[in-house]
Amino acid sequence: MTNSYDIIIVGGGHNGLVAACYLAKTGLKTLVLERRETVGGGSITEEIHPGFRCSTLAHSAGPLLPHVYKDLDLKRHGLEFIKPEVRALALNLDRPPLCLWDDQARAVAEIEKFSTADAKSYPEFEKSFARIGRVLAPLVTMTPPSIDSPAAAELWGLGKLGMSFRGLDKQDAYRLLRWGPMAVADLVAEWFESETLRAMIAARGISGAFAGPWSAGTSTGLLWQAALDGSARGSTNFARGGMGAVTEALAKAAAGAGVEIRTAADVRRIETNEGKAARVVLKNGDEISARAVVSNADPRTTLLNLVDPVEFDPSFLSKVQHYRALGVSAKINLALSGLPAFLEVDNGEAALKLSGRIHVGPDIDYLERAFDAAKYGDYSPSPYMDITIPSLTDPTLAPAGAHVMSVYVQYAPYKLKEGDWNSRREQFADDVVAALATYAPKLTELIVARQIITPLDLEQTYGLSGGHIHHGEQTLDQSFTFRPIIGWAQYRTPLKGLYLCGAGTHPGGGVTGGPGANAAREIIKDFKRGEV
Repeated sequence: MTNSYDIIIVGGGHNGLVAACYLAKTGLKTLVLERRETVGGGSITEEIHPGFRCSTLAHSAGPLLPHVYKDLDLKRHGLEFIKPEVRALALNLDRPPLCLWDDQARAVAEIEKFSTADAKSYPEFEKSFARIGRVLAPLVTMTPPSIDSPAAAELWGLGKLGMSFRGLDKQDAYRLLRWGPMAVADLVAEWFESETLRAMIAARGISGAFAGPWSAGTSTGLLWQAALDGSARGSTNFARGGMGAVTEALAKAAAGAGVEIRTAADVRRIETNEGKAARVVLKNGDEISARAVVSNADPRTTLLNLVDPVEFDPSFLSKVQHYRALGVSAKINLALSGLPAFLEVDNGEAALKLSGRIHVGPDIDYLERAFDAAKYGDYSPSPYMDITIPSLTDPTLAPAGAHVMSVYVQYAPYKLKEGDWNSRREQFADDVVAALATYAPKLTELIVARQIITPLDLEQTYGLSGGHIHHGEQTLDQSFTFRPIIGWAQYRTPLKGLYLCGAGTHPGGGVTGGPGANAAREIIKDFKRGEV
């Protein structure tokens, strides 16, 4: 079977759907091919046990960029976000938990219970990151400039960014220049004395990274979070109905714009004609032609597996092969018969204080020791965990009185020194639950069912090469003009007519929609100029 389209998008994750919407709205005949039975990629809601639905992978929005939400009219398509009063609650074994309220005054009052000095520092910490975030925010929606021959518009954009930087006071400008390459442990130590607060904020710099808090450059994660959200505390936005509601709304918007979406369509090859990406070949043998192919898969999958290597220069292939994308994250989703009781969390306040993100990683040394295990090829028996109980704010996800718990686990390296993930998955889950049960002693009695997603599952089931949730490390040398590869950060590839739009492109991972929107803008330019 042979059909012809203007655009074929490989992968129906959120970025692929965002790109499809923008492309179709300009009149381009667009087809989205998703190898699984449903669209969504990493943003899906699945039933993990009869009556229990949970955000399978990503459990909070990144946040979705406001202009994407508005441009695609996602509110009309049923997408509603829930913003709890609590950003995060940090659990402790030997002292009370620390609750970071979304409201700054309440957060300061809570911090003062731990440290008067930190309570005084916290408002300025937030203000400084907010000011720096406003300067960096234009980078999110900017196409990284060409290194060799930047266009006038690119130079103008960088010039405006430079003017914004000059608008910072000297102290913030100095901070911005210093913080990027710093270890996040050093950054938080400059501001705070409480180990709980230090670890809580430092964790945002290492989320999804093959790095510990003492690794150089991990402060970049806080700066990027500020650019996206105006804060270094991390976003806490939940989609009503789970993260699958995001991609369901995007799929409706895409269909309304004229996009054709096919599920259970496994793309095996991207083939060329006269040096140009011309068609895709499906697992069932179907061939579908297009003027351009846009891959929402990660860079390594696209460029090393889907395209014949002879299409690329050996030096380019070498760079792709050295693109770092070995994951250290796993996920465990729990169906619970009731709400767990956590140490030192008052039962009368539990539903409110547990409604945001729940942080397990009481101090910097704990986080670093968790990373040590991954460095030597094993999962951590005492991992850093980022947890949500979304049924507290969205009761439709579980039966009355019951709950679902989403547990993001770090560190769990893709490559294990001993054994493999198929043989160790159940023991891994047992160890994670045991570690969590030290903070919620009766947790195991409440577990009705559990879903285990290892790094190998992330690769084999969800198509993430190396099991990396961000499609590759988001370090300084793999960000902005270097993402995924220097010289090819503008969503194009050396193969004419082949584009990238996934999290392996700028502005990276998280459910922001930024890569899809930015890529669509560049593809539309090429179509208008007749370069496709």
